[in-house]
Amino acid sequence: MFSLQDAGRAAIDRQERTSLDPDDWQALRRQGHQMLDDMFDHLQTLGTKPVWQHAPSSARALFDAPLPIEASDLAEVHAIFREKVLPYGSGNIHPGFMGWVQGGGTVTGMLAEMLAGGLNANLGGRDHMPIEVERQIIRWTREIFSFPETAGGIFLTGASQANFVAVQIARCRKLGRDVRATGLSDESRLVAYASNEVHGCVPRAFEMSGIGSDQLRRIAVNNLGQIDIDALEQAILRDRREGLVPFLIIGSAGTVNTGAVDDLAALRHIADSYDLHFHVDGALGALGVLSPDLAHLFAGIDSCDSLAFDFHKWGQVPYDAGFLLVRDSEWQRQTFASDAAYLSRAASGLAGGDWWPCDYGPDLSRGFRALKTWFTLKTYGVKALGDAMSANCRLARRLAERIDREPQLKLLAPVALNIVCFAYVGADGAIPASINSHIVERLHAEGRVAPSLTHLNGQPAIRAAIVNHRTRQADVDQLVHSVLTIGSRQDLPQC
Repeated sequence: MFSLQDAGRAAIDRQERTSLDPDDWQALRRQGHQMLDDMFDHLQTLGTKPVWQHAPSSARALFDAPLPIEASDLAEVHAIFREKVLPYGSGNIHPGFMGWVQGGGTVTGMLAEMLAGGLNANLGGRDHMPIEVERQIIRWTREIFSFPETAGGIFLTGASQANFVAVQIARCRKLGRDVRATGLSDESRLVAYASNEVHGCVPRAFEMSGIGSDQLRRIAVNNLGQIDIDALEQAILRDRREGLVPFLIIGSAGTVNTGAVDDLAALRHIADSYDLHFHVDGALGALGVLSPDLAHLFAGIDSCDSLAFDFHKWGQVPYDAGFLLVRDSEWQRQTFASDAAYLSRAASGLAGGDWWPCDYGPDLSRGFRALKTWFTLKTYGVKALGDAMSANCRLARRLAERIDREPQLKLLAPVALNIVCFAYVGADGAIPASINSHIVERLHAEGRVAPSLTHLNGQPAIRAAIVNHRTRQADVDQLVHSVLTIGSRQDLPQC
């Protein structure tokens, strides 16, 4: 029987209640289902929407509001997202997006991200099953790249962070663990090597590490966009004669501008000859080993000492899901493990577990990136992912062939993987200085296809990066048609 005393306790509970869970779970279920259905509808009808559209000032103004003090209804907040955010995304999930090397994600990955958010696991360490899911991904990744049982790995935000962590590991390998405490001395004089087509995050990694980007030698490339092996060896010999300490070679498994893959086997030989850590930036293309059609292009990738890549690009996992694979996990521990009192381990209980990710990378607070990756690999299988990569590369080759047949278009670089660089040219075959940048801007504004602009040998180039599993031949045909149509308009600047 409900007493006055019970009523009093209930009143006190209401006054002291701090939980953010809902009072009406059924209403929350209805709203949650509506939010999920809205995203299903959005993804199902992507092809009918613009790739990108400029957000109006009225939408932007909503996000220049004062800090909310009181609560808002979830349905009202969701309505703002649906009307003012969802239509104005960056477009990388759209089949016509070819602008930058960004994956399209999947519905399965989206659902897994929802589950991870509900679980809200911190993967810094301790004994719980999300840690085992991440360890499973490490084992699968070892298998994908034919790495030894000693290999370890770690999820990171992306290959930019993975490349930075690899520089730290290579530094510790060369100078020893004490460098963590003593820092770099004048005697260290470390130098490293990469092609002049290496991603911009690599010199930034040297800046953040304290080594300095001037200590990264940018080696010329050959006509295929690969690092020049002879020039690399001469640079190493020159630096050694001058008393410097070469410690690292960084190869590219798909350069960001053109998709070129360095001769990885030759780089391994150079690294062995001069006692250098051999790292590969495989952000763009490394997962291409999953495709039987492409795997041969990455010969030697299994021999590198560390490999940075992104599941959120060709692996189609939703952002973010970068990864670093390391040939010997002890190199990671040497670089990152610490003995902080608040991280004390136990033989059993929650503080147990024999693998804490915080010992193997820079982060203590870490999200459950492994779950959406596990769901993606488990649901689709690596064969389907490899087939999608092969399809992307076939589209790129067909685009290059079409460009070669069009007098007003010019291919500007060999097509190694899934990136095609080309230009709209004048009647004399020259490339006017500003036409191609205007073409790209107008393509974005029209919203049917979205390539990006880059520069090759000082020339502006339209760059089509075909990464999305949703992209089809019709989207590539639309790109060519739109470039030719816009380029022929008389109102475009001709100089």
